[in-house]
Amino acid sequence: MKKLLKIYLQKPELAGVVLLVVLIGLFQVRSGAAFLSADNLRGILGVLPEAGLVAIGVTVLMICGEFDLSVGSVFALMPMTITLIVNAGVPFWIALPIGLAVAAGVGLLNGLITLAFNIPSFITTLGMLFIVRSLTVVASGGFPPNLPSDQMPIDLFVHYIGPNGLFRASFVWFVAIGLGTALLLTSTNLGNWIKATGGFLEASVSSGVPARRVKLFCFVLCSVLAGFAGMLQVFRLGAPLPSIGDGMELQAVAAAVIGGTALTGGIGNVLGAIVGALLIRVIDNGLVLTQVDANWFKFAVGALTIVAVVANAWMRRTARRMKVQL
Repeated sequence: MKKLLKIYLQKPELAGVVLLVVLIGLFQVRSGAAFLSADNLRGILGVLPEAGLVAIGVTVLMICGEFDLSVGSVFALMPMTITLIVNAGVPFWIALPIGLAVAAGVGLLNGLITLAFNIPSFITTLGMLFIVRSLTVVASGGFPPNLPSDQMPIDLFVHYIGPNGLFRASFVWFVAIGLGTALLLTSTNLGNWIKATGGFLEASVSSGVPARRVKLFCFVLCSVLAGFAGMLQVFRLGAPLPSIGDGMELQAVAAAVIGGTALTGGIGNVLGAIVGALLIRVIDNGLVLTQVDANWFKFAVGALTIVAVVANAWMRRTARRMKVQL
């Protein structure tokens, strides 16, 4: 028991990995071996980068001890901004950094308001959720503008690649960003500062960690990844819908928690975020493939989130009691 607790506390994402394997096996059997077919895997992996990038950003911010509920709205705002700018005659490679800057600006504003007035980031970003969504709808005029695909390198982001077209190009972007973020958290001083700021704020400040700047960086990173993910979805769908990303923030938080990220900050990693996002996509796809009413999807994600939080809390309490006894 002690050995299992030690492994779990060191690798909290392992519980999600085990559950993922179990669910894949269950859906594979229930679907008559169709779940792991090339066509179905192509569908799952085609949408994973969009949810996965948002989950990675939210996870990093949660490790730092903050939340961002506006990511779903930024998910829609950035691609809408890029589309409108390109339609106005601006080249895509100029519109892209402008769109990224807009997303970064939302994250920076979230961080500045939260830190300047010392209010919970939950409240700040909840308000920003409505503000940004409203701006997106107003900018679009209530209807999705035309996506000038002939003026955008869409294939660079969503074209099918790999053996038998198993992956989209977005998957390569996803892997590259995921690896970069993982290295940031595990191999740099900034990564150590992020964990210290989320887990031991007062001690980290006393040790000279620039906690304010670290938090601002995490807010900006979270928004930028959400905006980039939204652009990938728009390129895949071929239309900049002002309603995309609705509810994405809650799925991202659920993915982070399922992947072992602590709600109190200081604990979590990129792999856990990816595992959590993949679990949600597997559940969504598996329910449809096995002809289960799709309305059970939100029930399953909600139940899984609660179980993950309860299990994490219980395991950590048990570990603390064992240390005291020793």
